Amino acid sequence: MKTFQGLDFYDLDGLLTEEEKLIRKTVREFVEKEVLPIIEEYNEKAKFPSQLIPKMAELGLLGAQLKGYGCAGLGANAYGIIMQELERGDSGLRSFVSVQGALVMYPILTFGSDEQKEKWLPLLQQGKAIGCFGLTEPDFGSYPSGMRTNAKKEGNSYILNGTKMWITNGSVADISVIWAKTDEGSQTQGIRGFLVEKGTAGLKTSDIKGKISLRASVTSEISLTDVKIPVKNLLPKTEGLKSALMCLNQARYGISWGAIGAAMACYHSALEYSKERIQFEKPIASFQLVQQKLAWMVQEITKAQFLAWRLGKLKDEGKLKPHQVSLAKKNNVWMALETARMARDMLGANGTAYEYHVGRHMCNLEAVKTYEGTHDIHTLIVGEAVTGIPAYR
Repeated sequence: MKTFQGLDFYDLDGLLTEEEKLIRKTVREFVEKEVLPIIEEYNEKAKFPSQLIPKMAELGLLGAQLKGYGCAGLGANAYGIIMQELERGDSGLRSFVSVQGALVMYPILTFGSDEQKEKWLPLLQQGKAIGCFGLTEPDFGSYPSGMRTNAKKEGNSYILNGTKMWITNGSVADISVIWAKTDEGSQTQGIRGFLVEKGTAGLKTSDIKGKISLRASVTSEISLTDVKIPVKNLLPKTEGLKSALMCLNQARYGISWGAIGAAMACYHSALEYSKERIQFEKPIASFQLVQQKLAWMVQEITKAQFLAWRLGKLKDEGKLKPHQVSLAKKNNVWMALETARMARDMLGANGTAYEYHVGRHMCNLEAVKTYEGTHDIHTLIVGEAVTGIPAYR
């Protein structure tokens, strides 16, 4: 199959800086050489390719959008391009980098003490420590303020009890950013972030088995039973649930770019396959129904590219609003999943084989559509933005 070239139907490259193009080239080559040759095996084994962590750290991909502590301090679109290229390899790989940077390093940098930043950020940036973000619970995903995990202050310590579910990197994390309710404020204002270190008494993790999606990613349950941590492990600047949602907006931004990478991978496979597959004595790419599908993919990927690019500009200008992130996340992931499903159909039975990557992307995107805000919840966020009426209850 022809080497991946990307899709640029409307000359988006003309809007990218030379730095952004170089970053894309670098990460694209990394994915081509280091990820694609092995990802099928790791997906089959349901194992994360942890040997790639030092290589990604060396390329500066961990916390690339942050400033200081060894981080690259890239602009929003440069960071988005990294997410795009990583997810062309696998959603699990992008998820690892996204969690590390947007859901662990970002809250420590934004809400943490100087001591917390100096201890953890260099280790996380160098890939010498792994982090996870514990917000979702078994009974509370779309309604995080209903969480049951609680933190009670006793002297110079906090005692944490509760359970977190569907946590990326949970069982391998050296540091967990755990969100819990305190008695300091209202139901949402009393929610604070805490750093729980691996090996702390009462902290237990177990991996979630039997997944059909994000198989090359560690997904875990975290149990906290009378976990005692010092007051200094509280993220001191967290201000209720909105602080946790600020972290999620950082990650959702990355997803809006990452989904484009998965979509482009599926489009590329479908395009090249349709030009090579002979039926009725000619390539199936010559048939109207096949061209209609390819045209739809080009149309929707192109729209998603400009949506993500504009979102990045707003982010760099400090004008980004949460409902704008919701629109991009929901649209681009929907687009990618529909592209993957369409490509799978075009490849026939071959679309289910690892060799063509399409089926793996399709299964991964089912989870991406759900996590960090389901498609329906993001629809309601956009609905509230345009009507002023919340429809969550």
